[in-house]
Amino acid sequence: MIIACPHCHALNRLPADRPLQDGRCGKCKHALFSGQPLELTAANFAAHAEKSELPLVLDFWASWCGPCRSFAPVFAAAAAELEPRFRFAKVDTEQQQSLAARFAIRSIPTIMLIHQGKVLAQQAGSLPKAQFYQWLQRYS
Repeated sequence: MIIACPHCHALNRLPADRPLQDGRCGKCKHALFSGQPLELTAANFAAHAEKSELPLVLDFWASWCGPCRSFAPVFAAAAAELEPRFRFAKVDTEQQQSLAARFAIRSIPTIMLIHQGKVLAQQAGSLPKAQFYQWLQRYS
């Protein structure tokens, strides 16, 4: 399985018989899973959303958005509990307007599940933890 490093964004090939959570980056030697959402930008987006074989859960948000701020702890808890089944990442729509435009983000927060560049699911608005986990479970 090919997985992008959350630190240097290098692509790493992990053997199928090895536990994913034990993986380390061949370039920077950091752990491939930290249990925390990473910040994606236009510069590192392709490595995680298109080239990595791990499903990517995106949270499109903005700092001024109340529902975004209330959903942030739920998203962070999911990253801590559900990695390495999914990679969790946040996209600040104010700083990354090109990514927001690319995916036609009209309301925030918007949650999206992408696998190898293809959008599998999209949800506008925040969800309580139980519903968010149910939403993710449909695609795991």
